[in-house]
Amino acid sequence: MRGAAAIFSKDLYSELRTRYALNSLVMFVVVTLSIILFSTAGETVSPSLSAGILWVIIFFAAMSGLSRCFVSEEERGTSMTLQLWVAPSSVLLGKLLFNSLLIYVLNALIVIAYMLTMPSFIVKSPLIFFLTIVVGSFGLSAASTFIAAIISKANSKGTLYPVLSFPILLPLLMSVIDATRLSVDGAALSEALGDFKIMFSYAVVVTTAAIVLFDFVWRD
Repeated sequence: MRGAAAIFSKDLYSELRTRYALNSLVMFVVVTLSIILFSTAGETVSPSLSAGILWVIIFFAAMSGLSRCFVSEEERGTSMTLQLWVAPSSVLLGKLLFNSLLIYVLNALIVIAYMLTMPSFIVKSPLIFFLTIVVGSFGLSAASTFIAAIISKANSKGTLYPVLSFPILLPLLMSVIDATRLSVDGAALSEALGDFKIMFSYAVVVTTAAIVLFDFVWRD
C-alpha cells in the first residue's frame, strides 16, 4: 500500500502541476456538449436517447485522457525505474486510484453540465442514477487503466486505445445506459438490480484479471 500511495501521490502532483489530462478532458466535454446543443437546438430529445448521449460523452472523454497514466511513463522513460523500485501490484493500484479519482471528478462535472444544458434529462430516481455513476465509473476506470498498460507498449498508442477499449467496455456501457434510462424514467430500484449485478460483476472480473495479468504486461 505504501508503494501504491507513492504512485498515486506522484501522478496527482504531476497532474496538478501540468493539468494535462484534466485540461484535455474538460475541453473535450465543452466541445462535445456544444456540438450536441447545436445539433439538437429546438428539438426534444427522448429520455432514452439523452441517457445514451451522456455515456457516449463519458466514454470518449475517458478515452481522451486516461491512457496517459502509462503512456507518460513510457514517453519519459520512467517505466524502467518503476519496474526496479516498485512492485507491479503497487503500480497498478496507484494508477487505478489516480484514474478513479480523475474519472469521478470528470463525471461529476459532466453530469452537472449535462443537466444544466439538456432540459429533457431529468433524473426521477436519484438512487439508481447515483449508484450507476459510482459503480459504472469504477468499472470504466479499472478496464481503462489495464488497457492503458497494454497499449503503452505499442507504437500506435493514440488510435489503438479507443479501438481496443470499446469491445471490452461494451457490456458495461450497455448496462450503465440501461440503468441511466431507468433512473430517468423513474423506475424502482428493483428494476435496475439486473444492471447493477452486471456492473458489479464486470468491475470485479476486470479488476481481478488486471491484478493477475499486470505483472506479465508491465515487465514485457
